[in-house]
Amino acid sequence: MIIPLRRLFHLPIIKMLSQDQCKKVWRNADAVCFDVDSTVLKDEALDELAKFCGVGELVIEWTNKAMGGNVSFREALNERLKIVQPTRQKVADFLSQHPPQFTPGIKELVSSLSKRGIPVYLVSGGFQSILVPVAEQLGLPVENIIANRIKFYYNGDYAGFDENQPTSSSGGKKVVVETLKNKHGYKNLVMIGDGATDMEACPPADGFIGFGGNIIREKVKQNAPWFVTDMQELINEMKE
Repeated sequence: MIIPLRRLFHLPIIKMLSQDQCKKVWRNADAVCFDVDSTVLKDEALDELAKFCGVGELVIEWTNKAMGGNVSFREALNERLKIVQPTRQKVADFLSQHPPQFTPGIKELVSSLSKRGIPVYLVSGGFQSILVPVAEQLGLPVENIIANRIKFYYNGDYAGFDENQPTSSSGGKKVVVETLKNKHGYKNLVMIGDGATDMEACPPADGFIGFGGNIIREKVKQNAPWFVTDMQELINEMKE
Protein backbone atom coordinates (compact mmCIF):
# COMPACT_ATOMS: atom_id res chain seq x y z
CA MET A 1 0.00 0.00 0.00
CA ILE A 2 1.28 3.44 -0.90
CA ILE A 3 1.04 5.87 2.02
CA PRO A 4 0.54 9.53 1.00
CA LEU A 5 3.41 11.75 2.11
CA ARG A 6 0.97 13.98 3.95
CA ARG A 7 -0.11 11.09 6.17
CA LEU A 8 3.43 9.81 6.57
CA PHE A 9 4.70 13.08 7.95
CA HIS A 10 1.43 14.07 9.68
CA LEU A 11 1.29 17.39 7.83
CA PRO A 12 -2.10 19.13 7.80
CA ILE A 13 -3.58 19.80 4.36
CA ILE A 14 -3.53 23.53 5.05
CA LYS A 15 0.27 23.38 4.80
CA MET A 16 -0.04 22.11 1.24
CA LEU A 17 -1.79 25.28 0.11
CA SER A 18 0.52 28.08 -0.95
CA GLN A 19 -0.35 31.74 -0.61
CA ASP A 20 -0.79 32.02 -4.38
CA GLN A 21 -3.12 29.03 -4.40
CA CYS A 22 -5.12 30.50 -1.53
CA LYS A 23 -5.43 33.81 -3.38
CA LYS A 24 -6.68 31.95 -6.45
CA VAL A 25 -9.36 30.23 -4.37
CA TRP A 26 -10.31 33.64 -2.95
CA ARG A 27 -10.66 35.22 -6.40
CA ASN A 28 -12.89 32.32 -7.45
CA ALA A 29 -14.80 31.97 -4.17
CA ASP A 30 -18.38 30.74 -4.44
CA ALA A 31 -19.03 31.11 -0.68
CA VAL A 32 -17.29 32.88 2.22
CA CYS A 33 -17.54 32.05 5.90
CA PHE A 34 -16.44 34.74 8.34
CA ASP A 35 -15.61 34.29 11.97
CA VAL A 36 -17.21 37.18 13.84
CA ASP A 37 -15.38 38.03 17.07
CA SER A 38 -12.10 39.87 16.36
CA THR A 39 -12.71 39.40 12.61
CA VAL A 40 -16.01 40.92 11.49
CA LEU A 41 -16.12 42.80 14.80
CA LYS A 42 -13.23 44.55 16.52
CA ASP A 43 -13.89 42.81 19.82
CA GLU A 44 -15.00 39.52 21.33
CA ALA A 45 -18.72 39.85 22.06
CA LEU A 46 -18.70 37.47 25.03
CA ASP A 47 -15.75 39.36 26.51
CA GLU A 48 -17.65 42.61 26.09
CA LEU A 49 -20.77 41.09 27.63
CA ALA A 50 -18.60 39.92 30.54
CA LYS A 51 -17.25 43.45 31.04
CA PHE A 52 -20.82 44.73 30.94
CA CYS A 53 -21.65 42.23 33.70
CA GLY A 54 -18.55 43.16 35.74
CA VAL A 55 -16.52 39.96 35.22
CA GLY A 56 -14.43 40.91 32.21
CA GLU A 57 -10.93 39.90 33.32
CA LEU A 58 -11.93 36.39 34.37
CA VAL A 59 -13.61 35.71 31.04
CA ILE A 60 -10.87 37.17 28.79
CA GLU A 61 -8.40 34.71 30.30
CA TRP A 62 -10.55 31.80 29.11
CA THR A 63 -11.10 33.40 25.71
CA ASN A 64 -7.36 33.63 25.10
CA LYS A 65 -6.91 29.99 26.08
CA ALA A 66 -9.57 28.93 23.58
CA MET A 67 -8.42 31.12 20.69
CA GLY A 68 -4.83 30.06 21.21
CA GLY A 69 -5.87 26.43 20.97
CA ASN A 70 -4.74 25.62 24.52
CA VAL A 71 -8.06 24.23 25.80
CA SER A 72 -11.12 22.79 24.11
CA PHE A 73 -13.55 25.39 22.89
CA ARG A 74 -16.50 23.81 24.71
CA GLU A 75 -14.64 23.83 28.02
CA ALA A 76 -13.77 27.50 27.59
CA LEU A 77 -17.32 28.35 26.51
CA ASN A 78 -18.84 26.57 29.49
CA GLU A 79 -16.45 28.20 31.96
CA ARG A 80 -16.98 31.68 30.52
CA LEU A 81 -20.75 31.41 30.62
CA LYS A 82 -20.73 30.08 34.19
CA ILE A 83 -18.78 33.20 35.16
CA VAL A 84 -21.01 35.63 33.24
CA GLN A 85 -24.39 34.03 34.04
CA PRO A 86 -26.09 36.01 31.24
CA THR A 87 -29.79 36.48 31.88
CA ARG A 88 -32.22 37.34 29.10
CA GLN A 89 -32.47 40.89 30.48
CA LYS A 90 -28.68 41.34 30.68
CA VAL A 91 -28.33 40.30 27.03
CA ALA A 92 -31.08 42.70 25.97
CA ASP A 93 -29.51 45.57 27.94
CA PHE A 94 -26.09 44.79 26.48
CA LEU A 95 -27.40 44.88 22.91
CA SER A 96 -29.15 48.19 23.46
CA GLN A 97 -26.06 49.83 24.99
CA HIS A 98 -23.32 48.17 22.93
CA PRO A 99 -23.90 48.44 19.16
CA PRO A 100 -21.65 46.29 16.94
CA GLN A 101 -18.09 47.63 16.55
CA PHE A 102 -17.28 46.64 12.98
CA THR A 103 -13.74 46.06 11.74
CA PRO A 104 -12.78 48.75 9.20
CA GLY A 105 -13.47 47.60 5.66
CA ILE A 106 -15.72 44.65 6.53
CA LYS A 107 -18.93 46.32 5.38
CA GLU A 108 -17.36 47.18 2.03
CA LEU A 109 -15.97 43.67 1.66
CA VAL A 110 -19.28 41.95 2.44
CA SER A 111 -21.05 44.37 0.10
CA SER A 112 -18.60 43.51 -2.70
CA LEU A 113 -19.14 39.81 -2.16
CA SER A 114 -22.92 40.18 -2.08
CA LYS A 115 -22.91 42.22 -5.31
CA ARG A 116 -21.06 39.34 -6.96
CA GLY A 117 -23.73 36.95 -5.78
CA ILE A 118 -21.34 35.19 -3.37
CA PRO A 119 -23.12 33.90 -0.26
CA VAL A 120 -21.65 35.11 3.04
CA TYR A 121 -22.06 33.23 6.30
CA LEU A 122 -21.26 34.28 9.86
CA VAL A 123 -19.85 31.17 11.52
CA SER A 124 -19.21 31.92 15.16
CA GLY A 125 -18.57 30.45 18.55
CA GLY A 126 -20.56 33.44 19.78
CA PHE A 127 -24.31 33.65 20.16
CA GLN A 128 -27.15 33.91 17.69
CA SER A 129 -29.05 36.53 19.69
CA ILE A 130 -26.01 38.83 19.84
CA LEU A 131 -25.21 38.41 16.14
CA VAL A 132 -28.62 39.26 14.69
CA PRO A 133 -27.87 43.04 14.68
CA VAL A 134 -24.50 42.28 13.02
CA ALA A 135 -26.12 40.33 10.17
CA GLU A 136 -28.80 42.97 9.72
CA GLN A 137 -26.29 45.79 9.41
CA LEU A 138 -24.25 43.77 6.90
CA GLY A 139 -27.35 43.08 4.83
CA LEU A 140 -27.17 39.34 5.44
CA PRO A 141 -30.15 37.06 6.07
CA VAL A 142 -30.45 35.93 9.67
CA GLU A 143 -30.46 32.31 8.52
CA ASN A 144 -26.83 32.82 7.40
CA ILE A 145 -25.80 33.08 11.07
CA ILE A 146 -24.45 29.77 12.32
CA ALA A 147 -23.69 30.23 16.00
CA ASN A 148 -24.43 29.06 19.52
CA ARG A 149 -27.66 29.56 21.40
CA ILE A 150 -28.03 30.62 25.03
CA LYS A 151 -30.81 28.87 26.92
CA PHE A 152 -32.94 30.65 29.52
CA TYR A 153 -35.36 29.52 32.20
CA TYR A 154 -38.91 30.83 32.07
CA ASN A 155 -37.98 33.65 34.46
CA GLY A 156 -35.15 34.73 32.14
CA ASP A 157 -32.25 33.34 34.18
CA TYR A 158 -29.33 31.68 32.42
CA ALA A 159 -29.96 27.97 31.81
CA GLY A 160 -26.88 26.90 29.85
CA PHE A 161 -26.28 26.68 26.13
CA ASP A 162 -27.44 24.40 23.34
CA GLU A 163 -24.76 21.70 23.15
CA ASN A 164 -26.25 20.38 19.91
CA GLN A 165 -24.94 23.36 17.98
CA PRO A 166 -21.72 22.33 16.16
CA THR A 167 -20.01 25.63 16.99
CA SER A 168 -20.21 24.84 20.72
CA SER A 169 -17.26 22.45 20.50
CA SER A 170 -13.75 22.28 19.07
CA GLY A 171 -13.84 21.32 15.42
CA GLY A 172 -17.38 22.66 15.10
CA LYS A 173 -16.57 25.10 12.34
CA LYS A 174 -15.16 22.22 10.30
CA VAL A 175 -18.54 20.50 10.67
CA VAL A 176 -20.38 23.68 9.62
CA VAL A 177 -18.24 24.13 6.51
CA GLU A 178 -18.64 20.50 5.50
CA THR A 179 -22.40 20.76 5.96
CA LEU A 180 -22.58 23.90 3.80
CA LYS A 181 -20.50 22.31 1.05
CA ASN A 182 -22.60 19.15 1.03
CA LYS A 183 -25.85 21.11 1.02
CA HIS A 184 -24.97 23.70 -1.62
CA GLY A 185 -22.16 22.07 -3.59
CA TYR A 186 -19.63 24.87 -3.03
CA LYS A 187 -16.27 24.22 -4.71
CA ASN A 188 -14.30 27.27 -3.57
CA LEU A 189 -15.47 28.02 -0.05
CA VAL A 190 -13.16 30.31 1.92
CA MET A 191 -12.96 30.55 5.72
CA ILE A 192 -11.67 33.82 7.21
CA GLY A 193 -10.87 34.24 10.89
CA ASP A 194 -8.38 35.10 13.60
CA GLY A 195 -8.43 31.95 15.72
CA ALA A 196 -7.29 28.35 15.83
CA THR A 197 -10.91 27.20 15.63
CA ASP A 198 -11.21 28.98 12.27
CA MET A 199 -8.02 27.45 10.92
CA GLU A 200 -9.33 23.99 11.85
CA ALA A 201 -12.08 24.44 9.25
CA CYS A 202 -9.60 24.07 6.38
CA PRO A 203 -10.15 21.44 5.11
CA PRO A 204 -13.00 21.01 4.29
CA ALA A 205 -12.87 24.74 3.45
CA ASP A 206 -10.98 25.14 0.18
CA GLY A 207 -8.98 28.07 1.49
CA PHE A 208 -8.23 29.71 4.82
CA ILE A 209 -7.28 33.35 5.31
CA GLY A 210 -5.94 34.29 8.72
CA PHE A 211 -6.97 37.75 9.90
CA GLY A 212 -4.88 39.77 12.34
CA GLY A 213 -6.31 43.25 12.02
CA ASN A 214 -7.65 43.29 15.57
CA ILE A 215 -5.50 40.73 17.35
CA ILE A 216 -2.70 38.49 16.13
CA ARG A 217 -2.76 34.86 17.22
CA GLU A 218 0.76 33.58 16.62
CA LYS A 219 -0.41 30.04 15.86
CA VAL A 220 -2.60 31.37 13.08
CA LYS A 221 -0.01 33.81 11.77
CA GLN A 222 2.58 31.06 11.51
CA ASN A 223 0.33 28.44 9.90
CA ALA A 224 -2.17 30.28 7.69
CA PRO A 225 -1.27 30.10 3.99
CA TRP A 226 -2.39 33.72 3.66
CA PHE A 227 -2.41 36.09 6.63
CA VAL A 228 -3.77 39.64 6.34
CA THR A 229 -4.25 42.53 8.75
CA ASP A 230 -6.44 44.77 6.59
CA MET A 231 -9.76 43.93 4.91
CA GLN A 232 -8.74 46.23 2.06
CA GLU A 233 -6.15 43.65 1.01
CA LEU A 234 -8.95 41.16 0.42
CA ILE A 235 -10.99 43.72 -1.50
CA ASN A 236 -8.01 44.59 -3.71
CA GLU A 237 -7.16 40.95 -4.41
CA MET A 238 -10.74 40.24 -5.40
CA LYS A 239 -10.55 42.98 -8.05
CA GLU A 240 -7.40 41.63 -9.69
